[in-house]
Amino acid sequence: MSTDAAAGPFDLDAAWRLDERVAIRPERFGALLYHFGTRRLSFLKSPALLTVVRSLADHPSARAACDGAGVGPPELPRYRAALAALAASRMIQPRSA
Repeated sequence: MSTDAAAGPFDLDAAWRLDERVAIRPERFGALLYHFGTRRLSFLKSPALLTVVRSLADHPSARAACDGAGVGPPELPRYRAALAALAASRMIQPRSA
């Protein structure tokens, strides 16, 4: 997946949530996400990323959701890129404070 460069870099310190029109189907490799509004399908390639996505609404920021899922600093750039792709495809949305 590509990210929308015009939107700028993904803000890990912002509050995010899963779009309410997205269904999650857990799989051994991670999960499938289907957006009923856009009819797009996304693959989460790890169970840890699934944990992050599912817990976004429970944390004050995406960074805190990553911390809560055990994502360490060396892995954070990879998770930021994955979350940016999910934001670009509207699977996750910014959450107002």
